Amino acid sequence: MTVEHFDVLVVGAGLSGIGAGYHLQANCPDKSYAILESTDAIGGTWNLFRYPGIRSDSDMFTLGYAFRPWVEAKVIADGPSILKYVRDTATEAEIDKKIRFGHRVLQASWDSTDAKWTVEIERKDFTTGQLDTTHLSCKFLFMCSGYFNHEKGYTPEFPGVERFTGRLVHPQKWTEDIDYTNKRVVIIGSGATAVTLLPEIAKKASHVTMLQRSPTYMVSRPSEDPLANWLRRVLPAKVAYAINRWWRVLFTMYIFSLCRRKPEVAKKAIFGELQKVMGPDYNLAPHFTPHYKPWEQRMCLVPDADLFTALKNGSASIATDTIDTFTETGINLKSGVHLPADLIVSATGLNLVVLGGMRIVVDGVTIDMSKTTGYKGMMYSGVPNLASAFGYTNASWTLKVDLICDYVCRLIKHMDKTGTRQCTPRFNDPTVLPEPWVDFSSGYFQRAMDKFPKQGSKRPWKLYQNYPLDILSLKFGSVEDSAMEFAK
Repeated sequence: MTVEHFDVLVVGAGLSGIGAGYHLQANCPDKSYAILESTDAIGGTWNLFRYPGIRSDSDMFTLGYAFRPWVEAKVIADGPSILKYVRDTATEAEIDKKIRFGHRVLQASWDSTDAKWTVEIERKDFTTGQLDTTHLSCKFLFMCSGYFNHEKGYTPEFPGVERFTGRLVHPQKWTEDIDYTNKRVVIIGSGATAVTLLPEIAKKASHVTMLQRSPTYMVSRPSEDPLANWLRRVLPAKVAYAINRWWRVLFTMYIFSLCRRKPEVAKKAIFGELQKVMGPDYNLAPHFTPHYKPWEQRMCLVPDADLFTALKNGSASIATDTIDTFTETGINLKSGVHLPADLIVSATGLNLVVLGGMRIVVDGVTIDMSKTTGYKGMMYSGVPNLASAFGYTNASWTLKVDLICDYVCRLIKHMDKTGTRQCTPRFNDPTVLPEPWVDFSSGYFQRAMDKFPKQGSKRPWKLYQNYPLDILSLKFGSVEDSAMEFAK
C-alpha cells in the first residue's frame, strides 16, 4: 500500500489549524503539509455552533491572530464575524488549498524505525454520504482540533424529561427550524452560552427564564472600544493592533492576578459595577453572588449589558434553584415553583476529549494519555513528534496557540539543523510532582480531568497560564533542555 507522505499533518481547520498553516508557510516554507478537517467547511467551533447570538467572550485583539489585525469596529465579535475572519485568513494566505475536508482522524501510529506517523482516517464523501478508510503519513503531527467533543454536548439526566411535551435542545445541536417566537423559554445553565442565548432569544420570545443552580460572576463591557477605534484611524493597522492587543493582555493579566491575590477586593468591585447597572434597589443575592472566588471559573462577559437590559425590561428573568422534575408543560423546582416552557434549552456545558478522541500508538503500544505529562503545555511525555494547540483558560485561546505554532516551527527547523528525526519529551525528573492539567473548578473541566494528561509542579512541565512568561519560553527560549530527547 502506497501512503501519501507529508512533513507535517495538521488536524483541524478551525482557528488553531488555520493559524498553524500560516506559521508553517511563513517559517517552514520548504515543508509539505496538509490540514485534515472532519467537516465540510473551515471554522471549527465557529462553524459548528449556530445557536442564537453566538459570540466570543474574549476580545478580538487577543482572540485574533498576531499576524493579521482585526479591523472591525466591534471588540467583542459575533460568531459569523469571527467565522468570516478565519475563512478570510485562510483564503488570503491560500491555506484553504491545503485542507482535506471530510477527513476524520481515528488513529495515529508512530514507528521509531522510520521516524514517522501513519494516520488512519475515516473519509466522507459529502455528496453521497459514503465512508471509507484511508491512510496518510507524516514526520510531525500537529493537533489543532481543540478539546470540545463536537459530536455531543453535556446534558445531565433530568428527572421526568420524557414527560415534557415541548422541545428540549442542547445549544451545540441548534438547528434553523427551532422557533422561539412568542414562546415561553427556559434556559438551563449560567455559563457563557446561557448568558449569550438569553438576550437574543428574549427579543422574540414571550418570556425567557435562565434557570441556574448557582450564579456566575458577570461583568459588562462595551462591544466597541472608542480608544481602539481612534488608534486604528490615526495609526497603521498593525501598529494600532499591537498596541490594543498588548493593552488587553496586560489588563486581563492584572484582573486575573487581582482576583487570585485579593478575591474580596475583586468581588467588591464586580458587585459594585453590577449594582450600578441593575440599579441601587436591585438585590444581587441570590442570582449574582457566586459561592466561589472570582476566576476559579471563567467569568461571563456581557457585552453592552444586553442580559441586564433584558432582565430590567421584564422580557427575561433568573431563577436560582434546582430541578425537582420535568412536567408536561415545563419544570418543577425544588422550591415548589413551576416554570412553564414551550422550549427548554439545556445550556449545561460541553464534553471534553483529548486529542479529538484519536487513538495514539507508539511503537505498537497504545498510549493512555491520562498517564502522560504535558511538556510546555503542548507536547506529551513519551510521545514523539506530536504537539497540540491548547490555549489559555484565563485569557484568549489564540494567544497561546500563536506561540505554540511558532515553537513547533522552531522545533522542526532545529531537527533539520541537527540532523535529528525524533524529539520526545521524557518525564525523568523525580522532583516534579503531578498536578491536574487545568486548575479550574468548572464542571466541564472536572468531568474530564481524569482523562487528560497531567502537568508537573515546575518547568518545563508546568502550565503557568501567563502570556509574557510563555513568550520567553516558547518564542525565545531554547528548544533543547534536559527533558527533551532528540534522536536520529
